[in-house]
Amino acid sequence: MKSIRNVLTATLLAAGAVLTAATGMSIAGAAEEAAAPQTPPPAGTHGWHHGPWHLLGKLDLSAAQKQQIKEIMTAAHPQLQSLHEQMQANSLKLQQTKPTDPNYASIAAAVSQTHGSLSAQMMTQHSEIRAQVFKVLTPAQQTQLAALEAERQAKRQAHGHGPNS
Repeated sequence: MKSIRNVLTATLLAAGAVLTAATGMSIAGAAEEAAAPQTPPPAGTHGWHHGPWHLLGKLDLSAAQKQQIKEIMTAAHPQLQSLHEQMQANSLKLQQTKPTDPNYASIAAAVSQTHGSLSAQMMTQHSEIRAQVFKVLTPAQQTQLAALEAERQAKRQAHGHGPNS
């Protein structure tokens, strides 16, 4: 049971960070933040500061690109928010069930299955957003973003984090 709980917790934390990233601030703000001197990020922007979206701030985006990306993120927000809320409610169902409950194993299995479906939907939504954002970038920016993502992944692995953690 502990491994299911760990998977659920890790997935929820990742989803929460991504949702925070998607809703916390616009790409324009991320770009300005990246260019700003060493000032702490505004409250609620942790996901942007450490997530994949902050890399866009390093691409010297034009005002038109920033606006397009902001529109993509704004349009995606309601569905991401809904998925996040569903994931939270699903996890809460398991947390509120006592391990001594005779139906605990079946509830855990149902929660796990629902969580898997919600996670798949979240991943699909994120991949669609990423594809839309990628189309906004110039070929040079696409290449630069790929290099920045590879560098970020190498750093994560060097610090003992797995490929998706």
